[in-house]
Amino acid sequence: MEKAYKNLGYFFLLLIPFTFLGFYKTYFNQFANFKENITTYIHLHAIIATIWILMLIVQPILIKNRKNKLHKKIGKISYIIFPLLILSFIPQMIRIINSDNPNVLFFPLADSILLTLCYSLGIYHRKNVSKHMRYMIGTVIVFLSPTLGRIGPLLLGFSDSVTQNILYGIIYVILIGLIFYDKKNGKKYQPYLLIFTIWIMHQISFNLIF
Repeated sequence: MEKAYKNLGYFFLLLIPFTFLGFYKTYFNQFANFKENITTYIHLHAIIATIWILMLIVQPILIKNRKNKLHKKIGKISYIIFPLLILSFIPQMIRIINSDNPNVLFFPLADSILLTLCYSLGIYHRKNVSKHMRYMIGTVIVFLSPTLGRIGPLLLGFSDSVTQNILYGIIYVILIGLIFYDKKNGKKYQPYLLIFTIWIMHQISFNLIF
């Protein structure tokens, strides 16, 4: 792993509090008595997403500690976990399509597309450590959408529109920071440019729909 990214797994630990806060009101605080709208499919999605997040955190830590064989084994397990993660979005999408606000389908659909694209590119470039790592960072950035995207309206009282635009701002700052950091250190930052472009398309689509 590149020296500048050696502590990447510890930064990914932020996904845990972000996920807890983002889903606290709608899921975690109902553990004692789940409401009827919390279906088995939602529980399955939560379990699979939790496994995936833990894998994202563990993988760079394994590389830092030179546990390359275990890293590769977990990487192969992702060939099963990731498709299950994407499939777990489908019941939510069906529920949204049949709801009074089908436009909200944009969020799980866009998240699924972005996750699939970044993960697929990461796996395709698995033998190119530099590109592989950067595309997998792209999958982590996607998880800011369902987590920070809920913290704004549910905990801070922001409107959905304000929250979404703040989210875009945070993502752009992260990606621009990574691009300039890599450029300064003579690293290949092109994966970040692609991810940045995709997020711009995401924002354009959001503004057209909402």
